[in-house]
Amino acid sequence: MNNNFSSIVLLILSLGLTACGGADLQDLDDFMAEKKSRPAGIIKPIPVFKAYKTFSYSASSLRAPFEKPIEVTEITRLQMKSNVKPDPNRTKEYLEQFDLGSLAMVGTLEQGDTLWALIQDEQGGVHRTKISNYIGRNHGRIIEATETYLSVIEIVPNGVDGWVERPRTIKLKTLEEE
Repeated sequence: MNNNFSSIVLLILSLGLTACGGADLQDLDDFMAEKKSRPAGIIKPIPVFKAYKTFSYSASSLRAPFEKPIEVTEITRLQMKSNVKPDPNRTKEYLEQFDLGSLAMVGTLEQGDTLWALIQDEQGGVHRTKISNYIGRNHGRIIEATETYLSVIEIVPNGVDGWVERPRTIKLKTLEEE
């Protein structure tokens, strides 16, 4: 039975191949001959590209243009009351290399009595932070952490050889904001 089945399959395949071989392909041959008889097109040379001129951004240490500036009267008032200054001997934490505006809160974790905020940096890495951790380039210290936001106090120059504290908030990033 197996031998008969193989013979039948072989017969059907050979009939199928024979049916395909006798087609009239003259119209296809004429079309190809007509296309080959046309003159070949001219390919334009590759354009010459100008060398890339690098740009060095030198204002990265200044206040971002979209951040609200501190009022001069408020600075003067706070300067008289405040004796704030950053600790130059403190070891910098990892998230202090990023601008506060480039960091986003993407979630929270709770372990025992500690609420950890998950912060995503501008390179896509996610880091755990908690109250008293430092974050941002302006000596920002986390003073409050909830499931929806972080409160940060930054220490920024006041413009007259002193320092002032500035409150900032990092809100939880939602799916609509992505």
